[in-house]
Amino acid sequence: MGKLVSTIFVTLDGVYQAPGGPQEDTRGGFQHGGWSFPYGDDDFGRFINEVFDGAGAFLLGRRTYDIFASFWPKVTDPADPVAGKLNALPKYVASSTLTTPDWAGTTVVSGDLAKEVTVLKERTDGELQVHGSGALVGSLLALDLVDTLHLLTFPVVLGTGLRLFREGAVPTAFRHVGGRVTAAGVSIQTYDFAGRPEYGSYELPDNG
Repeated sequence: MGKLVSTIFVTLDGVYQAPGGPQEDTRGGFQHGGWSFPYGDDDFGRFINEVFDGAGAFLLGRRTYDIFASFWPKVTDPADPVAGKLNALPKYVASSTLTTPDWAGTTVVSGDLAKEVTVLKERTDGELQVHGSGALVGSLLALDLVDTLHLLTFPVVLGTGLRLFREGAVPTAFRHVGGRVTAAGVSIQTYDFAGRPEYGSYELPDNG
C-alpha cells in the first residue's frame, strides 16, 4: 500500500495561501502572494527534487490543480525532475465541480474522500503525493489519511491568510523523522502520523 505524503509551505504564523505568486490566490483580499519566492535557493530545490523522486501519483485540491495545470504541461522537458513526474504520472483532483479536466492523466475524485483516497493509496506504487492544497490536507488529516507530512516553514510572518491548522482541527500527534534548514532559512521538517496526542503534567508530586 502506498503512503500518502503531504508537502506544504507555511509561514511562521501558519499561512499556506498563495506561496507561488501575487495573483495565485487573492481570496479575502490576500495581498502577500509569492511570499516563498525569495527563499528558493539550491538547498530548497534539491529537497523538492528529492520529494518528486518518490512520487507514484498525485492528489491535488482544485485550486492547486488549476494552478499546476496552467503551468506544468508547458514544461515539456521529460528530464525536468518536477514536470517529468507531474506530466507523466496519474493525477487525481478532489472536486465536486470539475467534470472535464484538460491535463492528460487526470481523474476527478468527487465521492467519499475517505473511501476513494484509501483506494488510491492501495493502488499507487510509490507515494501518493499532495502538494499545497491546504484545505484538502486539512480534510485528509482529519480523516487520519496523511502518513507523512513535509512541513516547510519559511522565516516570514504575514498576519493574514488561510492557516493550515485551524481552530477545530482534529488533535493529532506526529513523530519527527528528519529535518534540515536551508541556507536561506527555510526549516524543512518531516513528520509521520502517530495517532492521538498524549498528555501529562508538570505539577509537583503530592508528598503529603
